[in-house]
Amino acid sequence: MLTRTIFGWSRLLAAAVCIVSLAHRMLWGMGSQTLASDNFFAYLTIQSNIAFALLAIVAGITAFLRAEDPVWLTTARALVISWTVTAGLAFSIIVWQAGLRGIPITVPWSDVVLHYVLPALAVISWLIGPGRREASWRMVPFVLLYPVIWGVFTIWRGGIIGWYPYYFLDPRQVSGPLEMALSCAMALSIFAAVASVLVLLSHHRVTVFPWGELSSRPRHEVRRRRVTDVLRRAPRDR
Repeated sequence: MLTRTIFGWSRLLAAAVCIVSLAHRMLWGMGSQTLASDNFFAYLTIQSNIAFALLAIVAGITAFLRAEDPVWLTTARALVISWTVTAGLAFSIIVWQAGLRGIPITVPWSDVVLHYVLPALAVISWLIGPGRREASWRMVPFVLLYPVIWGVFTIWRGGIIGWYPYYFLDPRQVSGPLEMALSCAMALSIFAAVASVLVLLSHHRVTVFPWGELSSRPRHEVRRRRVTDVLRRAPRDR
């Protein structure tokens, strides 16, 4: 339970850092001339990190109360981590593309935290965090549901107000519908790939000094495996 308590506090700390970073990013955006501050909540990064902060609070409290995360919490964490990690990767590509086009993008420290630091720590916590169950492959298609709905709404909204959070969704900045479709398909494939990696990692058992093995399996399954191993090793009567 000590390790669960430690990870519970780490989850709450991650939520606090995320909230502070979101607040700074919003205040910074209000004075920025390069980004649309009026559309702060339209960014996928902002929405996914709000979900990250709320879920981290729930996960932290759960770690104090239970020795293992419930199945629904493991699924919810896999969904949110997939969104935040992919948003960070997409942000890196956008900054890189902007540099190739000679478009300077100013990145405050809060953007670095939201796009890189928190997603990286979330993946590490996902890998070594005690009490996490194994994620189901059935979760992967649901990871795509949110970005699809967000993308359709964003394209529709952008046609009305003339603003898009990302250049590849703006018909004025791409060569045509084919380039936009390919960009969207590539983004969805990254979402699916990240989710698949998280599922694979959830089936991996990690040993961390000095705590020993941090199993992702429920304790009754671990006990059953230990009993089975003992029976297998026991000498048989002949």
